[in-house]
Amino acid sequence: MPTEAGHRHSFNRGRHLSYQRSRHTTHAKTSLIKIEGVDDTAAANFYLGKKVAYVYRGQKEIRGTKIRVIWGKVTRPHGNSGVVRAKFQTPLPAKSFGASVRIMLYPSTI
Repeated sequence: MPTEAGHRHSFNRGRHLSYQRSRHTTHAKTSLIKIEGVDDTAAANFYLGKKVAYVYRGQKEIRGTKIRVIWGKVTRPHGNSGVVRAKFQTPLPAKSFGASVRIMLYPSTI
């Protein structure tokens, strides 16, 4: 769980691990995110309901910028190692596996 003095930004970093999947089916709109500094389910519960942003650069400039964002929301923990599931409006691209995502520290539940 983050502390007031521990963060310079209003977000924490995480890694996009994979899509949620079963043996035959891949659920692309739900992604597994490993959050830095979170190693158990209790710490992962702090992030439930928080917004997740995948920030990337596009080729064409749209509305004056090449930077684009895909937004999602942390829905529940996944397993016992601090991984969480996040549901996105549009599925994250497969090239984002291993890429950095931002977990915003809002909306606050404290």
